[in-house]
Amino acid sequence: MRITYKGDYALKALLDLALHYESGVSTINEVARRIDAPVKFLEQVLLELKKGGFVESRRGNTGGYYLAKDPSDITLGQVVRFIEGPIEPISCVEKNYSKCSDLKCCLFRGIWKKVSDSASGIIDNITFGDLVEKVNAKQEIFAYSI
Repeated sequence: MRITYKGDYALKALLDLALHYESGVSTINEVARRIDAPVKFLEQVLLELKKGGFVESRRGNTGGYYLAKDPSDITLGQVVRFIEGPIEPISCVEKNYSKCSDLKCCLFRGIWKKVSDSASGIIDNITFGDLVEKVNAKQEIFAYSI
């Protein structure tokens, strides 16, 4: 699995929208400023996230972007797979793969399957709601004073 700049900005944009979920709509300029992203590139990323059903948009003076569903209902795995494609490090690990005649006796396939299962086990069990909680917990630590 390799995360491109597009995937990185997609994850950061979704986290930003999750952090502002209760506030509603955020303009693209606000999101770009908060995640330090180029506006033009972020436009493309948000359009793709909209196609994937992760965000919605509203036009007009009060327009912008917002999450299409609760942050707790969106996992990192869903977003990574949508933006980057399969997370398996090699195609023979994918379900129903049958193009290799060495499949039954290949020692490496089992290793790559474990790598894939481990990565999936992590990213499929972290939601943007979980990440919001982590960010808020860190902010509480920094807000502490004597």
